[in-house]
Amino acid sequence: MKRILLADDEDILRMLIIDTLEEEDFIVDEAQDGEEALRLIGQHEYDLLILDYMMPVLTGLEVIEQVRKGDRHNLKILMLTAKSQAFEQEHIFKAGADYFMPKPFSPFELLKKVEEIVNED
Repeated sequence: MKRILLADDEDILRMLIIDTLEEEDFIVDEAQDGEEALRLIGQHEYDLLILDYMMPVLTGLEVIEQVRKGDRHNLKILMLTAKSQAFEQEHIFKAGADYFMPKPFSPFELLKKVEEIVNED
């Protein structure tokens, strides 16, 4: 089974994403902010980090920068954000995200993207 960390400060969105992914047999851990996400990354091996851009404590960009500097620098990262302007996407990819999905999105679209990512290699 593939293990995913979902970091997003929106409770309802986290529940929707977790329900969608767990129905397809993914193991999903959740973090409510960037600091909690980094703590969990330090404790577990993940196949994918799904990360919100705007979170309290540490933003998604700050989390990416820390992950890329650390020993989990190869972790695949999918950024979810309402910030979908071209220059914002450029910032996201420069920070080290591997994938980008604009909000709002359908759970089916997210599931399809997650399956593509974790089945690469």
